[in-house]
Formats: sequence, structure tokens, C-alpha cells
Amino acid sequence: MRREDERRGPAVREYWAAFRAGNGVQDQHYDAFAFGDSPEMADELADLVLRGPKRATAGLLLDFEHDREPLPRVGGYAVILDGRGQPVAMLRTTQVEVKPLREVDATFAWDEGEGDRSLQWWLEAHRRFFRRRCAALGAAFSDDLPTVFERFDLVWPVEAP
Repeated sequence: MRREDERRGPAVREYWAAFRAGNGVQDQHYDAFAFGDSPEMADELADLVLRGPKRATAGLLLDFEHDREPLPRVGGYAVILDGRGQPVAMLRTTQVEVKPLREVDATFAWDEGEGDRSLQWWLEAHRRFFRRRCAALGAAFSDDLPTVFERFDLVWPVEAP
């Protein structure tokens, strides 16, 4: 999902430096990641961020623990990568909540901007995705799994390319 050597190459470091310089950002810390588990999904979801409907994401706490990654923090920045690992956007986290998957609500599903944006669609799609993640990690899937629900703002580019 998120590996340091794959996500902080020269293009990502240059993108972060350009963002900081162009926006007067003093923060030294940032994350970099691609959404999903395939290049196609990364491209599709990055496009939803750039076009506007996607302003939230969710991931299993198991993935963060497995990868020894810190949870996103409110006010933190992340470089979003496309399916080729190239930077396409900069996000700033506005909310982070860890709770069981079963506690997701319709507002979060809408904010995630995927599919028809309904809670039913969101649950079906995320259960499929999280089952794949659990299988890859050797864990059992359930709707009780702790899930990291993150909301964010697109902060760069300001307008879609």
C-alpha cells in the first residue's frame, strides 16, 4: 500500500518543494501515496480528487499498522500519486476518525465521491476492497474492523489541470 522507497522519489520531493515554496508552507512533514491497490484505481481516484467530488478516503487500521505508517493528522499534507507513481495533487487533512467500518454514514460515503455516492454503493465497494486487503495481510474481514476515516481539502493544484 504505502512504501517509503516507492513514494518519495525525486518527482515527489520536487513537487513537495514547489508546493511549499509557492504557498509559504513551513511544515517539513508530508505523506505521499496512491489511492487503491492498482494503477487503474489510483488514476481513477486521483481524477475524482482533481475534478472535485472526492474529499474523503478510508483505510483499514491494519494496513497502517502493517506498513508501520503513522495515521494521517489534522493539518497534515499528502502528495497524491497517480498509477505511475507521479504526483498529481496535494491534500491537507481536515478530519481523522478511527471507528469500526460498520459505523460509516451516508455523509462520509457522499464525501468520498465514488460510484453513485450512496452508502450502499460505498459499503459494497469498500467491503470488496477491504476483503482483498485482509486476504493480503492474512487477516479475517469483518464490519467491526477499525477503519481510518479521513476527510481532506485539495490544496494544490487550486484548479483542475
